[in-house]
Amino acid sequence: MHHVEIWVRDLADARATLGWLFEELGYVAGEPWACGVSYRGTDEYIVLEAGPDVLAEPHRRRAPGVNHLAFVAGDAIRVDELTTLALDRGFKLLFAKDHPFAGGPDHYAAYLEDATRFEIELVADGFDSAAELIPGVEPTAENCPAT
Repeated sequence: MHHVEIWVRDLADARATLGWLFEELGYVAGEPWACGVSYRGTDEYIVLEAGPDVLAEPHRRRAPGVNHLAFVAGDAIRVDELTTLALDRGFKLLFAKDHPFAGGPDHYAAYLEDATRFEIELVADGFDSAAELIPGVEPTAENCPAT
């Protein structure tokens, strides 16, 4: 992938939430311009843009198009840290009753939604449900939806 461009209605709000999260994931913010800012990754970049062509309607992640972006976010402990910090910044935890195994018993992840309803998935790298990576948190029938 070369880049992803996310159109937002309020650039300042998007920088405070999505931009903050991109930086936490290792992306480096570039010089902003009047309507946007880019975040450089290793081989790709992400753009947040709020230009005059952005419609004044809400984001609908269930409409045709991109549903969400998923990032490898480090180990399960780092996913938990980022989730806590993101919730403090106004993100909502999706599928909370099944968190962190909403994607199944071998998929440790946080599904986060910002105030505009844009979804980001933070995936634990190399998660092994058989290993004791996180004390007191084990996949069980209660927190792992049937697949």
